[in-house]
Amino acid sequence: MAQPWKIIESISTEEGALELRQRGARDFIITIGPQVLMNSMANRSEVVLGQLGCAHLKDSPSPRVLVGGLGMGFTLKAVLDTLPAAASVIVAELNPTVREWCRGPLAALTDNAVNDPRVTVEIGDVAHRIRRSAVDGGESRFDAIILDLYRGPHAKTHHSDDPLYGSRAIENMRAALKPCGSLAVWGENYDEGFDKRLQSAGFTVTTDRPGRGGLRHVVFTGHLKQSKKSGKHAS
Repeated sequence: MAQPWKIIESISTEEGALELRQRGARDFIITIGPQVLMNSMANRSEVVLGQLGCAHLKDSPSPRVLVGGLGMGFTLKAVLDTLPAAASVIVAELNPTVREWCRGPLAALTDNAVNDPRVTVEIGDVAHRIRRSAVDGGESRFDAIILDLYRGPHAKTHHSDDPLYGSRAIENMRAALKPCGSLAVWGENYDEGFDKRLQSAGFTVTTDRPGRGGLRHVVFTGHLKQSKKSGKHAS
């Protein structure tokens, strides 16, 4: 018989109680209201997301990467395992409590990835962070942007105005990337509209469904075909 879940911590949010629960040494879930956001025993798509998003940077001298969403840290761990020692990784996470969970009860799951010297965790909206880099340009741009958010692109995503997956947001991401940069995005299911918007913005897109059988999430990977000359973006 499975052990009952023990609530490690619960905090109030606008979307309901955000909770970390545990029932074994390495068996955790994060929930918000009635919804399970993350499960420590099912993280293959998060690992593949980090690997694919940074695969082209293994031999880069000092790549700069932005990760949107910390979660349990599995995507961050995969990113760090793929990148060289001189890399710099910024993680944009909305909730400081999630950062503390990754430094505390969840740390052993990822060999304490959040405290790796290459990592800086910024508390804030990743869409705002992307817009800032798109406007500033130059050295503030990234070699890769990786979005591991609990709501991925879907059929009801507004095609232009969605702050993360709409066409304007994609243009900001493109502007926030260095030439030949990459974008990797986690999704619960394949979304044709998002795929087409990425292609229209100049990305060569591949999709993967990691694993075999059971629930298989989607990883969208976009690589810039070539640098496009454009103005600053701040929409």
